[in-house]
Amino acid sequence: MIFASCHFVLSHLPNFNSITGVSFAAATMSLTYSTIAWTASVHKGVQPDVQYTYTASTTTGRVFNFFSALGDVAFAYAGHNVVLEIQATIPSTPEKPSKGPMWKGVIFAYIVVALCYFPVALIGYRMFGNSVADSILITLEKPRWLIVAADLFVVIHVIGSHQIYAMPVFDMLETLLVKKLHFTPCFRLRLITRTLYVAFTMFIAMLIPFFGSLLGFLGGLVFAPTTYFLPCIMWLAI
Repeated sequence: MIFASCHFVLSHLPNFNSITGVSFAAATMSLTYSTIAWTASVHKGVQPDVQYTYTASTTTGRVFNFFSALGDVAFAYAGHNVVLEIQATIPSTPEKPSKGPMWKGVIFAYIVVALCYFPVALIGYRMFGNSVADSILITLEKPRWLIVAADLFVVIHVIGSHQIYAMPVFDMLETLLVKKLHFTPCFRLRLITRTLYVAFTMFIAMLIPFFGSLLGFLGGLVFAPTTYFLPCIMWLAI
């Protein structure tokens, strides 16, 4: 409810251009807490009882863990539908198509993503082995003030990233209401639609407290449509 209360305010920012500051803050926080995670891991050093064996004891468990891990990776990189929405906001002409600056932006974005993910994954596994928790910040434990600060950065990052992922949904809902149901586009429509959406997602979040266990499933479910099928369908429609 505390998390949703922030979105009851931020969700009324009208479009992608208006959340530039929120997006920048989220990206900065992501880079910051990732750096804290791997530098604190280096400072803690390799644990004396570290093990690099499989966590599952059966072949079936190992197979499921393998596919779940692939799903987690797919979920982490599943920003393709948002990329299309962002590119749509860039001015484009036959002489200067939007794909030029967009391609540069994508390359820069994935470099930043790599700087966030790979040091944490490689150094964290080297230091803690298979005993590392879902959140490496839980495994680190100390210094407590630094871990608390990193957790705060995580919260700010997730608040900002939620706005980025929710913006295409807001646009879709408002377009549907205006074009199909003939509502008048106004601030009142945006206020009611987005408030109801945030309230609905808050309710779902309360019903599914084990959401982290579903990341692999959801990642595998959405990766193929947003990466391969959806762009092809859009191209054919155009």
